[in-house]
Amino acid sequence: MQLVLSDPKTGKAYSKKIESSALFLNKKIGEEVKLDSIGIEGYTAKIKGGSDKQGFPMNQSIQGSIRKKIFTGKTTGFRPKRKGERTRKSVRGNIISNEIEQVNLVVTAYGSKPLSEILGKEPKVEEKKESVKEQMIKESLETVGKEGLAEEAKKVKGKVKG
Repeated sequence: MQLVLSDPKTGKAYSKKIESSALFLNKKIGEEVKLDSIGIEGYTAKIKGGSDKQGFPMNQSIQGSIRKKIFTGKTTGFRPKRKGERTRKSVRGNIISNEIEQVNLVVTAYGSKPLSEILGKEPKVEEKKESVKEQMIKESLETVGKEGLAEEAKKVKGKVKG
């Protein structure tokens, strides 16, 4: 099960994958859950929603854990293009079951460590991108073993007539 934990203080969301979903089974949207058992000590969070394995969103107005087609206006899973537009959409009920793949949570009580330390993302290292021409020159010169010609070849534009 994938957890998306939102921090209202910083405005950031953190993702965590957990193996057992026993902590969340049979909980409703709107209930508060202590996160100590999944390794986030001292934090409690409120369940705001989620989606099932096929991607259908949870809806608070549907009782149970079933998937149901509802005729709806503006709600979870549908944004009308025109005023008064309604449509029939499949949504999941408001109780978390084994079919739920993602649960969205909002932190209500904080622990001693900040969330960025517990669930922090590692910064991405950007690689320097080389053009195709530079890559070909580098590969050909590595096979030959002459690095001095590489700098001259970079300066040449277009075809060299000889």
